[in-house]
Amino acid sequence: MTDQTDLTGFDFILADLQSRYLRSRRTDAGQTPPTLAHDYDLIENRVLDSLAFVEFILLVEEHSGQEISIDSVSKEDFRTVDSLRKRFFDGS
Repeated sequence: MTDQTDLTGFDFILADLQSRYLRSRRTDAGQTPPTLAHDYDLIENRVLDSLAFVEFILLVEEHSGQEISIDSVSKEDFRTVDSLRKRFFDGS
């Protein structure tokens, strides 16, 4: 597992999502943990749920350098790794 203290920006967010993804799945001992696909539906598969969503928005704000207004985003912005990168990290 990557040490998140060495990561910044989108790499930090990706490592955080990978960690959340692994917690949402059961992996047998000795089995290689699955890698989060960039088109995996984070909301439908409850990697991001309503309880952790506000905390996750604050994390994205911190690592993207952008203030995120709830009125200016939709759940589609958080649906996949690719949609997160496109909305909050491409061009920043």
